[in-house]
Amino acid sequence: MTKPIDIWLLVFPGFLLLDATGPAQVFSTANDEARDAGQPEPYRIRMTAPGGGPVASSSGVSLLTEPLPRRSLAGATLIVAGCRGLDGAGTVLAPATISWVRRAAGEVARCCSVCTGAFVLARAGLLDGRRAVTHWLDAARLQAQYPAIEVQDDAIYIKDGPVYTSAGIAAGMDLALSLVEEDRGRAAALGTAKRLVVFYKRPGGQRQFSSELLAQADPQGLHGQLTGWLRPRLKRQIDVEQMAAAFALSVRTLHRRLQREAGVSPAQLLLRLRMEAACGLLERPGMTVKRAASQSGFGSEYNLRRAFAAQLGVVPSEYQARFG
Repeated sequence: MTKPIDIWLLVFPGFLLLDATGPAQVFSTANDEARDAGQPEPYRIRMTAPGGGPVASSSGVSLLTEPLPRRSLAGATLIVAGCRGLDGAGTVLAPATISWVRRAAGEVARCCSVCTGAFVLARAGLLDGRRAVTHWLDAARLQAQYPAIEVQDDAIYIKDGPVYTSAGIAAGMDLALSLVEEDRGRAAALGTAKRLVVFYKRPGGQRQFSSELLAQADPQGLHGQLTGWLRPRLKRQIDVEQMAAAFALSVRTLHRRLQREAGVSPAQLLLRLRMEAACGLLERPGMTVKRAASQSGFGSEYNLRRAFAAQLGVVPSEYQARFG
């Protein structure tokens, strides 16, 4: 009989309940699927926390946890749940806990985080030189605190070697389903998703849930000022030369300053703002894809479809059906 994979879910006081229970339910449902098919359960789910015992979530619901295991975790999967305060000065995280995470990461087959759990992996040095994601509200903070990480603000989850990170809260279930697919194959993951009544692979990235992320900037900085200048002009044909001239800058200086402030080029900023506008338009009752394309500056339905496919992984009509 194949030995079940140990899933260790690490939580801290005030953890976000769904960060831990969402992935736990995915693995539990995968066990249900296997058992109903006459197969052994593939997962053994365990909750752990520094010190063990009952740990209260931010919602007040407590989970009974085991102390941090001292034995070998070879072959296991570690998932760190998000918690308010993990992105601060480290008051929640004792040095001994970070040392344990660092040691465990060297033993487990997969080291994962959900939401702000990425800050724990970052403090342990596990994300340096890797691509990673966290909740869209915390992406800029993660990048600022840990510049060696390549933070992706739109991904639902990212695999970079044996390290996996996922976006906010419910994205932990998307990550867990991808792990089930790795372990058990597409049919098992799809069956698990069907039983849970969730997307097997969610269309689009987390930007579709956070259009304001695109506008977050210092309003007095170049990014904020250029954003304010572009918004009322999105329907026009605009090039980088016009943007630079509006701020009495050379094209090269505009590029350099914008990259330094926001990590985007002028053309990327314009595209993001047009995408944000198109998403907002498509969420309005009675809006057509053709009108949304025209009013957001894409000009044609074809251009809008190409942009949506590239940026969100869905077509405009699909986005409209879900969020309109």
